Amino acid sequence: MPEGAPRDAEIIAVGSEMLTPQRLDTNSLFITDQLNALGVEVRRKVIVGDDRANLVEAVQRALRRADLVIVTGGLGPTEDDLTRESVAEALGRELTLRQDLLAAVEERFRRRQRRMAENNKKQAYVVDGAEALPNPHGTAVGQWIREGSKVVMMLPGPPGELKPMFAEQCVPRLASLLPAQSIRMRLYRVTGMTESDLDHLIAPVYTKYSNPVTTILASPGDIQIHLRARCTTESEAERLLAEVGGAIEDLLGDRIFSRNGDSLEAVVGEMLRARGATLAVAESCTGGMLAERITSIPGSSGYFAGGFITYSNEMKQRALGVAAELIERHTAVSEEVARAMAEGARERSGATFAISTTGEAGPESNTGAPVGTVYVGFAGPDGALEAKRFNLPGDRTRVRMFATQGALDYLRRKLLERT
Repeated sequence: MPEGAPRDAEIIAVGSEMLTPQRLDTNSLFITDQLNALGVEVRRKVIVGDDRANLVEAVQRALRRADLVIVTGGLGPTEDDLTRESVAEALGRELTLRQDLLAAVEERFRRRQRRMAENNKKQAYVVDGAEALPNPHGTAVGQWIREGSKVVMMLPGPPGELKPMFAEQCVPRLASLLPAQSIRMRLYRVTGMTESDLDHLIAPVYTKYSNPVTTILASPGDIQIHLRARCTTESEAERLLAEVGGAIEDLLGDRIFSRNGDSLEAVVGEMLRARGATLAVAESCTGGMLAERITSIPGSSGYFAGGFITYSNEMKQRALGVAAELIERHTAVSEEVARAMAEGARERSGATFAISTTGEAGPESNTGAPVGTVYVGFAGPDGALEAKRFNLPGDRTRVRMFATQGALDYLRRKLLERT
């Protein structure tokens, strides 16, 4: 590896507004993607408000941990734009006014027939020893600084300025420093088991390897397994991913619903599209959440016929033709009613398949069934009429979320049976 080549990076996003719920740090996502393509791993992301002491400390800590430190934002002309001063202090260097940069800022204002305010002059100050990174899209000049074997970059905060500056000015500089290396990823999504059960099953595989790195992330009914390999060549990285991923796939089998990060609703939609099939839903306890997930996928009109939200027993009878005697005998939260709802939705919509949801989401039970009891019904063109019971954990919101996940996965498995 060339001397001073950065392998690990830390991103510091500057701005008190980034600490409010109204603003998201999307710049870090872009930078991370660009760095990964070069084989550089982002080890940490930090958001720092407009406080000089905190920012100086953040830069100094980042330099102790990472080869490459990227500071975004805080390069404007106002008093709370403190990135230049803070980075200079962190490095023990001075700031120098560059007359050529000042002239360029003044010319930009002249072209727009605007008067340049005196405080815009601070945007022409550069840390001693830094390379100025031109910004044709704004007045905030970026800076590239070598600090021994480390690199510090200062980039403007607006994405319309940061993205072209990073792509046009920073990527070529980084590429000249880096050895041939590649970061490749594989993402599995799993449903139908808990995070602890999954980890117990696959840990004997992934713990044997420090490369690729394995990360497990869990949300209700959906567990993600991230494999990240970093090698000198793309082919070597892919070989490692196949070695580890293949063993994980053998253990998890059809509990893996996606190998490329697609959501369960996207996977089911593609399966329906490939079969030229359509789908209808009948929902009680999920109240439209299932239809919302299905229709969130672009192009879902090609396979989604429509849905019925039949929350009351009367609506189940009126809209879906569920017999009153069936509800009275078994209650609305039952395998029999779930099947009848799916059958009614399929018959009335003309769809190839239909699924239904009925259950007790809580906080109290109206039917005597324990809270968290959900039945999912299925109706198919071959006369299939089935239902499955789920015992789901959590409060009302989580039960409903788990129910939609369970319904989609139940449908996925029924479609797999018909492959």
